[in-house]
Amino acid sequence: MNFPYFILICVASVVLSGRSAAAPKEADFYPSVPLPIPAGVALEVSALEMMPDGQLMVGTRRGDIYAVTNPGAEDLSQMKFTKYGSGMHEILGLAYNAKDGFLYVTQRPEVTKTKDTDGDGRCDVYETFFDGWGQSGDYHEYNFGSKFDPEGNLWTVLCLTGSFSSEIDWRGWCLRISPEGKAIPTCGGVRSPGGIGFLFGECFFTDNQGPWNGSSSLKCLKPGSFQGHDGGNKWYETPAAKATMGGTPPPAQSGSRMVVERTKVPQLVPPAIMLPHGRVGQSSSGLFEDISGGKFGPFAGQAFVADQGFSNICRCPMEKVNGVWQGGCIVFREGFRCGIIPMLETKDGTLYLGGADRGWGSRGGNPFTLERVRWSGQVPFEIQNIRAKNDGFEVAFTAPVDATKAANPASYQCEAWTYIFQSSYGSPEVDKVLPAVKSAEVSADGLTVRLRLTPLTKGHVHAIDLPGVTDKDGVPLLHSKVYYTLNEIPSA
Repeated sequence: MNFPYFILICVASVVLSGRSAAAPKEADFYPSVPLPIPAGVALEVSALEMMPDGQLMVGTRRGDIYAVTNPGAEDLSQMKFTKYGSGMHEILGLAYNAKDGFLYVTQRPEVTKTKDTDGDGRCDVYETFFDGWGQSGDYHEYNFGSKFDPEGNLWTVLCLTGSFSSEIDWRGWCLRISPEGKAIPTCGGVRSPGGIGFLFGECFFTDNQGPWNGSSSLKCLKPGSFQGHDGGNKWYETPAAKATMGGTPPPAQSGSRMVVERTKVPQLVPPAIMLPHGRVGQSSSGLFEDISGGKFGPFAGQAFVADQGFSNICRCPMEKVNGVWQGGCIVFREGFRCGIIPMLETKDGTLYLGGADRGWGSRGGNPFTLERVRWSGQVPFEIQNIRAKNDGFEVAFTAPVDATKAANPASYQCEAWTYIFQSSYGSPEVDKVLPAVKSAEVSADGLTVRLRLTPLTKGHVHAIDLPGVTDKDGVPLLHSKVYYTLNEIPSA
């Protein structure tokens, strides 16, 4: 063999071998396992709950409930599906009550108490717990139910009739159902929920783009608050609402901005997290707080929000500033088999999720799915957290950054915008500005960067891309973009 040619081959081999390691993928850190749905079962998953005996209860929009035995088994053949109950209508909430041993089912017409009393694995008690809202038969009148809060209340959020109006009692409202089965009007202004749950000790829900909602968002159900849509305001005049709500909110001006209308409508609570339409999703759905204490990876205590249309999950590090929730939105995991509706995390760090395309379609491509996600033990290089400052943001990472790259303002790209607060459907991104990165100060341990930006705009979503930031080994961020909803600018 010609010697120079041999050298050339060796050099090429070294170069190629240096490229042989594939770029990190989401599945390297959070692999998803589709659970084996029995043949012939259309498992359009719409609600999930874990029972004390370890069975996973799976509610469907077709009105069935299946019990999955051994849902966490590594050997999928050890799982068993049993039909627990049927005959219900679009189940969008399952909650086990340890005090009475009933599984509570939030379905379209009511909340139902169910129980298997003879131990054969099938429900033999169906008992109406609460049915104090109306239903017209309109396709849009969904009803999402939470788990129980510490006082024993079940929170429900009821979609409007269509997108715009409330033709039937309490459509467009959040009601708490007390342990005695009484309704407590809690929040008005709800439009089209996709999920409800507890984060950081408070109840939140996802609302979807439409009238008075420029984009989908995560909102806090602060008792007495107004969530933005006036379609159900007529129910403020009922005796029940007058006893708990303190009066009808003054009308908002269509075509205005949320940050402006907040100053005029005291009850109006801004979305904690805007989920930019078309960028991270288009139909937000289930949510959960990572309660695993690190068993689900390096994001303990953070919120996660799913999307039905994009078949993905976003991660939402949040904070309270001046008493108002706000925070960032970062894509966490994409590529699920169908549009996600509910998610359920267990204390051992296992995430169960399911969904259906419901005729709308989704990026996943399948008509329904039930999947299980666990952390692989490998730590991705990610934005771990983000906090607002009076002159920018503090960004934390899961591993030390390359200090030279991270200190270079050219490693960052920023834009900011808001949405029109209006009675017509949705909104484009408006009032756009391009904040400049004035400086990027890297901490001594390389785990945080203080970004100083100008301008900061209250009420805007601030999109920060970090394409030039790598870890010390040159590995880029798995997800380089964060979208921060700046409802309030802190004093420091």
